[in-house]
Amino acid sequence: MTAPWNRSRPIYKGLSLDAGASRHLLALQGEGALALLDQAATLSSVILQRCALLYVPDVTANHSAALAALPVSNFWVTPTVATLLPRLRTELAVAHMSTRLYAAGTESFIGQVVQLAQDFGIDHASIPTEHRGSLARRVQCVHCKGMTDDVRISPVVCSHCGLSLLVRDHYSRRLGAFQGVCIDAEEPGTAPSPEVLFP
Repeated sequence: MTAPWNRSRPIYKGLSLDAGASRHLLALQGEGALALLDQAATLSSVILQRCALLYVPDVTANHSAALAALPVSNFWVTPTVATLLPRLRTELAVAHMSTRLYAAGTESFIGQVVQLAQDFGIDHASIPTEHRGSLARRVQCVHCKGMTDDVRISPVVCSHCGLSLLVRDHYSRRLGAFQGVCIDAEEPGTAPSPEVLFP
């Protein structure tokens, strides 16, 4: 269960394109494409022509055809998040002033986009984000520092060191991940049965 008072959790206010930006760079994943598609009919052709889209479909949603039909300046589809991120890095490296970055998709995806943007000095608060899709989390094991993606249960077995991790609500913006702590450190083998908490 997510505690509403947890200040480390990101708040996703939704995508709204900044009419004053000279270029819009949108990183979208799976159902995150709907964050743009739902409002596309209300956007002027001038704003759409200033958009560059980076999209990675996922197993639950592929909106590539609908995005390709938009009159945007550039559109890239990548097979995985791991291949989208270097393309985004390249785009940010050549971005000019008044370029606006946006991210929509799962929490894990948004976290990785924001983490990359921070490498370029972009403040996380200046990136409009919208959560769409699964609530699955990206979890960092605090013991071995390994990352486990698409975590839907707690406790979860670390994919690197094999410890049973309690998935905490503490979110690290620097790492783009939630923290996982060994749940049976004092009595190994006594971890409770996993529960689906992040469908």
